[in-house]
Amino acid sequence: MCIRVHRKTRELTTFSELNLAAPILKALAAEGYETPTPIQAQAIPPLLAGHDLLGIAQTGTGKTAAFALPILDRLARDRRPLRPRTCRALILSPTRELASQIADSIRAYGKNLRVAVTVVVGGVSAGPQSRALQAGVDVLVATPGRLVDHMGMRNIDLRQTEVFVLDEADQMLDLGFIHAIRKVVAALPPKRQNLFFSATMPSTIGSLAAELLTDPVKVSVTPVATTAERVEQRIIFAEGAEKRALLVKLLGDASLERVLAFTRTKHGADKVTKYLEDAGISAAAIHGNKSQPQRERALASFKSGRTRVLVATDIAARGIDVDAVSHVINVDLPNVPESYVHRIGRTARAGATGIAISFCDREERAFLRDIERVTRQTIPTTDAAGNPVERPAQTSGAGRGPDRSGQARQGQNRNGQNRNGQNRNGEFRGGPARGEQNRGGQHPAGRGQRDQGRNGNGQGHGHGSSRSAGNPAAGGPAALVRDHAGGSGGGKPGSNAGNWRRRARRPSAQG
Repeated sequence: MCIRVHRKTRELTTFSELNLAAPILKALAAEGYETPTPIQAQAIPPLLAGHDLLGIAQTGTGKTAAFALPILDRLARDRRPLRPRTCRALILSPTRELASQIADSIRAYGKNLRVAVTVVVGGVSAGPQSRALQAGVDVLVATPGRLVDHMGMRNIDLRQTEVFVLDEADQMLDLGFIHAIRKVVAALPPKRQNLFFSATMPSTIGSLAAELLTDPVKVSVTPVATTAERVEQRIIFAEGAEKRALLVKLLGDASLERVLAFTRTKHGADKVTKYLEDAGISAAAIHGNKSQPQRERALASFKSGRTRVLVATDIAARGIDVDAVSHVINVDLPNVPESYVHRIGRTARAGATGIAISFCDREERAFLRDIERVTRQTIPTTDAAGNPVERPAQTSGAGRGPDRSGQARQGQNRNGQNRNGQNRNGEFRGGPARGEQNRGGQHPAGRGQRDQGRNGNGQGHGHGSSRSAGNPAAGGPAALVRDHAGGSGGGKPGSNAGNWRRRARRPSAQG
């Protein structure tokens, strides 16, 4: 893929300099838009010229208008009657909320044009969507999964599509939409204009862009995976049990007017929401287990100010476009550094400033290290009042996954000791289906007995271990045997070195 980097020849100061159709300029003026944002000023001219485009921009930079305005300009200058079950422009979005907001923006910018815009997302009845598609639309905004459903029902034929937009591409891949995207792309005509937008640019996104784009122009208004400059960031170290109480304490400050709080799981979002409500703080949760009407009500209440705190998961993060979010609070740090960038990008939108506060417990320190490495910064550490404090020292066994000190996951270290001090060579995980552990020479009748390979003191030093699907004396068909590097009994004392292999067991005399 040959990429042409767009270089501005001069600064565009008004939308009228972009030579957009007059009805669009009139709508922009009514919306109060006067000066293009950097992504709009760089992206719109090559798109009007018909080029493919690779756009790298954080959320809140105005990239929806960057692709919506050229699409509307194309439709305004080349009016055609609607054709049943077709669309002229297709925009794929990762979340329902973002799809709805993109459609609302297109309707606002195109209110002086007779443009048919339809949203196709999951979580709601497919019937009204099917009827709208049967009539044909100018612009179709969809989430990948529901669009594939409609394609399977033959409600939409994409062979007449002129413009294809893949928005928030990195989030698409994070959510596992790659297969659905490939199905959609395979149904598109070879000759089309492709627009590819992403807030971050990991290697997987680069590979996908290379597949979809032809001689694209690249525009970028921010370095890859950097946080918004206008967001003040800080870290507060707190353990899991303390986080919700700390959140309530922070919310005692009236300056936290409109707060977006993030958790790692849907269950966690519901727990935080209930805790806040029990403390007398108006809160609502938005995540994938909520129906579309529930999510829309929660978001509308947050936008109107009736709800002070909106608790969300990452799946909903890209679809939350709310002005004047004063604070973003990461109750749980994300395990993907790019998600941190997107989360805190919910504040400091449209030129405003904002504050992002992240709680970090011992198991999340590895996530914090990843975030700071990817974003190339050290985030200040404070107490609840915002006073600078020293970071607590890394304790033995802390962190998720092995770190440089040799500690392994969940407190297990590399010499084979687990949390309860038992040697792993002498203990086996698993439920009754694999056979119960032989504890003190006892094992339940009828269950698989395990030769734990222990020596006289029960510590398993230097012995291989085996387990069978049945009682070894009964001649089970196979056993899993641990081979150490030095052969049977040659393993390093207390070591987990060696691999399991399956060995056929010779039939017994009874067999």
